[in-house]
Amino acid sequence: MTEENIKRGIINDFFDKHYKILLIIPILIFILSLIYLYSFYAKTGDIMIKDVTLTGGASITVYTDKTIEIKEIEDALIPKYKDISTRILTDLSTGEQIAFSVESNADIDELKSSIEDFLGYSLNEKNSSMEFTGSSLSESFYRELRIAMLLAFVMISIVVFIIFRSPIPCIAVIFAAFSDIVITLALVDLAGIRVSTAGIAAFLMLIGYSIDTDMLLTTRVLRRKDESLIDRMVGSMKTGLVMTGTSIVAVLVGYFIAVSPVLKQVFLIITIGLFVDMITTWFGNTSMLKWYCDKKGLK
Repeated sequence: MTEENIKRGIINDFFDKHYKILLIIPILIFILSLIYLYSFYAKTGDIMIKDVTLTGGASITVYTDKTIEIKEIEDALIPKYKDISTRILTDLSTGEQIAFSVESNADIDELKSSIEDFLGYSLNEKNSSMEFTGSSLSESFYRELRIAMLLAFVMISIVVFIIFRSPIPCIAVIFAAFSDIVITLALVDLAGIRVSTAGIAAFLMLIGYSIDTDMLLTTRVLRRKDESLIDRMVGSMKTGLVMTGTSIVAVLVGYFIAVSPVLKQVFLIITIGLFVDMITTWFGNTSMLKWYCDKKGLK
């Protein structure tokens, strides 16, 4: 017996004995995430921390050669604006500070005046950029993005049911994708990340990433008969992990290279979601399929 066959036998035996326990892991994380999101909603009135692009408000970026600490800005502005959000922008090649950004739901002229008092000089088109989004427009964006996400799930569910025409495998695919979003959102809230419109788009992209791996697994397990069940699952896992791993590397490179906070947020959310997807797909979906195949006598 070759070393590869010995390893395969060990994996087969382990998975045969423990797949139900492995299934508990993503389900438990999913339940804890739901509890956390419910608690978060009870405290804040929403399921995420929204930035000014989703709530409405002012965003002012100040370009300066002077090094300014975040704490200095916050100490000067927080007494006036409790919802203030600040961040430092640095040059990628040198690491030197090139600007700082301030966001708040306050009136843009009032916020500008407060920043000028802190800096000791006036802001103009050469040393700053300013944006203001109305609350009604932001709420409209937020509502439309939620509808888009809901429609994405509905359409994906229809396609999955058309392809497999069996409730349990279809539910496993949809549950894995839904778990990805719920768990990732809980982690994003836990990290205190203010989600923008681009962040919502990142969640939509994450649905696509999740469905890719789940469809790969389910199609190979249910449609191919040239290998044993465990071999099909292990083969799917190898391919899926390579796909997910290359995606993680790509988005992490993008995260560290990107200067734009918007792009950084997109890359960060996708990275978190891809790690979550490895758990929901290869512990959750795989175990549910194994259970289903055993009940159906599929080998």
